[in-house]
Amino acid sequence: MQAARLRGVLPRLAFGLALLVSLVVLFLPGSGVPTAPPGTDKVVHLLLFAVLAVTGRWAGVSQVPLAVGLVGYAALSEVLQGTAPLARSASVADLAADVAGVALGLLVWVRSTRRAR
Repeated sequence: MQAARLRGVLPRLAFGLALLVSLVVLFLPGSGVPTAPPGTDKVVHLLLFAVLAVTGRWAGVSQVPLAVGLVGYAALSEVLQGTAPLARSASVADLAADVAGVALGLLVWVRSTRRAR
């Protein structure tokens, strides 16, 4: 019974942790964002949203609501990044990387679950 309960909790913990990491990464004030080579931020956005999509599916969130929620979260994060208190800039390219990450994560989930069957 304990192992079954852990199997149910672990995916939700992973998704929650991914959400927590995303909050830090997306809403860190501009002064706290490390410098990196050009384009690195797009890779971070893509991977972050791919991880959110995979862990969300693992946690049992249905594909369409998860995709809609993550794309909405991506759009909202870009709007909020463009506000004065964060001193960051909103970017359509970052939003595109976020959406691509959601699509990639969902594709990885579908492919990995098909192989497991």
